[in-house]
Amino acid sequence: MKTKQGLNIRKNAALDFVSLGALVHRLDTGIIPFRKATHCDIHVSGGEFNVAANLSDCFGLKTGIATAMVDYPIGDLIAERVRAMGVKGFYRRFKHDGVHGPNMATVYSDRGQGVRAPVVFYNRCNEAAAQLKPGDFNWKEIFAGGVRWFHSGGIFAALSPTTAEVIVEAMEAAKEAGALVSFDLNYRAKLWNVSGGQERAVAVLDRIVKRVDVLVGNEEDLQMGLGIPGPDVKAKSKLDPSAFISMMENVRKKHPQVKVVATTLREVHSTNRHSWGAVAWIEGKTHMSPTCELEVLDRVGGGDGFAAGFFYGLLAGESLEDAVRLGWAHGALLTTFPGDTTMATLEQVRAFAKGGSARIQR
Repeated sequence: MKTKQGLNIRKNAALDFVSLGALVHRLDTGIIPFRKATHCDIHVSGGEFNVAANLSDCFGLKTGIATAMVDYPIGDLIAERVRAMGVKGFYRRFKHDGVHGPNMATVYSDRGQGVRAPVVFYNRCNEAAAQLKPGDFNWKEIFAGGVRWFHSGGIFAALSPTTAEVIVEAMEAAKEAGALVSFDLNYRAKLWNVSGGQERAVAVLDRIVKRVDVLVGNEEDLQMGLGIPGPDVKAKSKLDPSAFISMMENVRKKHPQVKVVATTLREVHSTNRHSWGAVAWIEGKTHMSPTCELEVLDRVGGGDGFAAGFFYGLLAGESLEDAVRLGWAHGALLTTFPGDTTMATLEQVRAFAKGGSARIQR
């Protein structure tokens, strides 16, 4: 199917979307700092999984996640949430030794409040997903009924020397199966610093992005992850896309096969009050969302919320402007829910994308 954006996306397949990445569980103490907490909520997350979960639960697509799964109670909890979001799990299973693991990674967070910023830290020690290597998944079997879109991200690429190789292997198999390929750069300095630093990040991500059609990342991701020189243009604010747009020619030179680059724009006034927008570049043309003011409950997952809505718009054959608006609207709504994945309905997203308000729906 040739979409309105000129992208070649398969019209029919057994799976609309498959992602590859690590599943994690986030222990969220709400507005209480972790060091004073007496209880927490448990959210199942992972940048790649979040997009698959959102596309399934809100947008009604057939999605899957290829990942590591450990056979112990935390793995059981995570697998149950994956099923609850309607996502098909393709698991490389690991046995837990009862003491050391391997483990499903843990993310610890509190939401902050007002002038107090959110805090996020990790325990990825002996993480099962970091042990994934080429050959662990039967991609021909996973893609046997066809797949329309394949997605992975920079967090998974940074976990170990072998995870990046799994991404390359999967992207090549997805391309062979006729899928469009996307990648979220999601540059995390802490993760790359323990696995070779920025120099290694640029070398690893360069190999991956050579196989990518749709790229998600802001100007910092592009500079740090792809080694593309910083913009000459100074942005007036975080909502000003000029710095991002000024880098597109360099992106095109380094990776001429990339058709779309998209990112969210966020100006943080306080923990609970953000200005929110989004921008997408496609083959020389730029498309902007409106800007709205957010009253944020939980900001984690907002970027993945944008990616899901934007990808849905492209998969559904919407105009690029409408695809950007759907991503912007879904990302905005996601910040009003606890947790990393969606609780929105498609009707809510479409209404907000069209300029709807928070008036009561009767």
